[in-house]
Parts: sequence; structure tokens; C-alpha cells
Amino acid sequence: MTSMIPNPAGDLPGIEEKPSVFTMSDSPCVAICSTLYDEICRGCGRTAMEVANWVFFSEEEKRAIWARIRAEGYPRRP
Repeated sequence: MTSMIPNPAGDLPGIEEKPSVFTMSDSPCVAICSTLYDEICRGCGRTAMEVANWVFFSEEEKRAIWARIRAEGYPRRP
């Protein structure tokens, strides 16, 4: 069963609800980490700082990151 990622950014143009296996409390990590040499992880789309501090972010901060990475086409599964 898939869950729907609510549009955490409200009614932003170009961001729509999409079926997803992720829940909002889950990390967007897809186990394709590339933050060692890249500023943005190629798997989840987060910065190294966002990856390292994910567990410390509020739900509001996580929703904002989810909105940004979804708009950019992340997370990307192989």
C-alpha cells in the first residue's frame, strides 16, 4: 500500500501530490549516498548538512525539504 505525500508547501504551482512509499516522517534516503564528493546527494537530493541533521529537524523543516526535493525530481530510486 502506498501513501500519499501531502503537498507540504501548500498550493505551490508545479508541486502536486504523488503516490509514494515514503511517509513524511521517513527520511528520503534511498541508500544511494553521494555526499562525499557532491554537494547534493544524487539519491535523495538533500545537502550533506540536511542528511547529517535530518533527525534533528522539526516536522515543518522536513516538510519544506521534502517539498524542495520532490519539486527537483528526487528521491531517485535505481
